[in-house]
Amino acid sequence: MKKIFVSAAALAVAFALAAAPVRAQDSKPAAGHKVEQKPAPKEARPKADVRAEIFEQLEDAREKLLALATVIPAEKYTWRPGEGVRSVGEVFAHVAAANYFLPTFWGAKVPEGVDPRNFEKDGADKAKTIATLKKSFDHLRAEASSLPEDDLDRTITFFGRVAVVRDVLLTLASHAHEHLGQSIAYARTNKITPPWSAKEGQ
Repeated sequence: MKKIFVSAAALAVAFALAAAPVRAQDSKPAAGHKVEQKPAPKEARPKADVRAEIFEQLEDAREKLLALATVIPAEKYTWRPGEGVRSVGEVFAHVAAANYFLPTFWGAKVPEGVDPRNFEKDGADKAKTIATLKKSFDHLRAEASSLPEDDLDRTITFFGRVAVVRDVLLTLASHAHEHLGQSIAYARTNKITPPWSAKEGQ
């Protein structure tokens, strides 16, 4: 009985090997036969596609931040979870300030008459804060779109370290989403449901 079991197991292995893809059989070339090695692509994706994906992330953050800023009542714009922490309005203003400031690392200019350092001072003004947030994303989109494709890999100094322009764009996207999460937590604490969650009944 034991011999039959071993034979059956061996037969199963043989069938499995026979059913393996032909490509697996060809993975080891015959002796003396040289296999041509194809060079790996220099980039997994074109730069333009990477920029488009970053833009998608920025647009997602923009839509949700503005939607949340709109549904939060004006009287809640001064609410903060504790002393020394940004208020609801100050968080939105902080995102707007970064949208103007961070592009300066690749050489973009802040529009004349715009001072991002003062945005948070107006954080209690809902209408003004929302307008500033909208304009900041418009500015960011325009500046990032005007970058030549080759500039995405241009070396720059970013907060004291060596980086490339693409790193700044990625930071802008992650920064916007970081504070979107913060704003969602603020809203939930104040029993305000984000609009996109309300549609799904959450």
